[in-house]
Amino acid sequence: MNPLKQKLDINNERYRIIVSVKEDYLDGKLSLEEGNRILKEKLGTCTPDEFAYAEQSLKGVYKDEEILDKMDDLLNLFDGVLVRAENEYPENHPLWVYLEEINAVEKVALEADELLKQEKFIKNPWLGIFDSLAQWRTHLSRKQNQLYPMLENHGFDRPTRIMWTFDDGVRDAISASYALLREDKYEEFLASVPETLEKLRDLNSKELEVLLPTSYKLLSDEEFVRMSKNDHEIGYAIIDPPGLYVVPGINDSAAQLNANNSSQNGVSNEFLNDLAGLLSKYVGPVGGTAVSKDAVLDVATGKLTLEQINLLFRHLPVDLSYVDENELVKFYSDTPHRIFPRSANVIGREVKNCHPAKSVHVVEEIVEKFRSGEQSQAEFWINKPGLFIYVIYTAVRDENGKFRGVLEMMQDCTHIRELEGSRTLLTWDKTDFVGDSSKEKSLAQEAAEEVEEEPLTADADGRFHIDAKTTLSNLIKHSPDIVDHLISLNPKFEKLKTPMVKVMAKVATIKMIAERGDFDVDDLIGKIDAFINKNKK
Repeated sequence: MNPLKQKLDINNERYRIIVSVKEDYLDGKLSLEEGNRILKEKLGTCTPDEFAYAEQSLKGVYKDEEILDKMDDLLNLFDGVLVRAENEYPENHPLWVYLEEINAVEKVALEADELLKQEKFIKNPWLGIFDSLAQWRTHLSRKQNQLYPMLENHGFDRPTRIMWTFDDGVRDAISASYALLREDKYEEFLASVPETLEKLRDLNSKELEVLLPTSYKLLSDEEFVRMSKNDHEIGYAIIDPPGLYVVPGINDSAAQLNANNSSQNGVSNEFLNDLAGLLSKYVGPVGGTAVSKDAVLDVATGKLTLEQINLLFRHLPVDLSYVDENELVKFYSDTPHRIFPRSANVIGREVKNCHPAKSVHVVEEIVEKFRSGEQSQAEFWINKPGLFIYVIYTAVRDENGKFRGVLEMMQDCTHIRELEGSRTLLTWDKTDFVGDSSKEKSLAQEAAEEVEEEPLTADADGRFHIDAKTTLSNLIKHSPDIVDHLISLNPKFEKLKTPMVKVMAKVATIKMIAERGDFDVDDLIGKIDAFINKNKK
């Protein structure tokens, strides 16, 4: 029996009816009304996981694009048949968090609905709304880097690829509307908003009706516990960061399982460790045997411990990712300065499933050209005001020229592009280096120094005045530690430790920071005021 089918406990007869009606409708043999009538007569109701499994089963019969174009019609085909899920999950469960975000973004959408009814256009309220909507990228990023890979591990990849395309549509619609607003193209902006909100709500409806309930049934608590931990690294949209999802006994069970595996049939851990060491010495590392961080390993031109290797990767001034010859993601460097979010769940995942559908053909072309030997490098760059990101893909080949995969390197080259002349003498200045504990603060200071503005004013007691219009750059100039303080108030502000601070420092005000972090403006002003004035004489 198909493992996915067994996991979801799909009834064979019901499954055949669902697939048959879907196929006949897609082939034009049934009208929407006829198909809906047959489903009501023969099924009565259909659960979200039955609907999703039938969609997965159409793989190979219909292209993704065909399913994508018909997805809304397929949902209408099941109108009155598809059971609306309750979507009730334990507090802090990753799916509970998705639900909280969906509820929060709907409140933002309702505010937008009200503004659309007003006769006079006022820009500031719209900026607040789209500052919040812009955060939806984080919601989508968690799905793409966390939820989708885990579903794909269970053979559930067709619906996730299709959903990713809808994700991109929402992200692009929000970005396009936001750009029109910032460019003061008010008529075009207002005309775009209804469609943007419709796409957002449509995607959220698909998540609630199919994706979340199916995920809850398919994935285990162990997987959700692991997902929760990695979710915190990526961040959250609109809501405050939740607590970790904890299931009592799971960690204890895992520890006990490891202990049992290490001492099978009464064989001692000490004996197994001695045996593994002996085998490693004479025949190389043994599969499944953990390598001590202090064990010395022979590398191409030297000897390094595992700890040293990990430290070197972590301190490289670039981000690295490696995809092997089977097109599986095998490694990425977990650097503090990481430019784009990553999750451990991408490890072992097909590289084409780590990219949105519209760019998959580019990924496939790069791999194909590298594999054939026709090409060996492909480079891209992102050029924005105050930020230049360079990306290069390199074919990895062994000493015999055999293709062994693709290495991706990504680097923030903003500072490098600004260098002029020559430097041949040792000079200590504000240049930031990866691994330097002051790097993040220095990035923020450097960004703030580029902004010309009047400094904060102080009263006779030396107390500095701030308000909703006070800029982030001014706060950083006065108190560089404000970045760490903001992060302590809400981990969403972790991006202030990345090169993106070069863009954010120029435009962000306390009001915008409050909206992005879901703070009351006056409450945040009070917290910042207390922080910057705590050391006044």
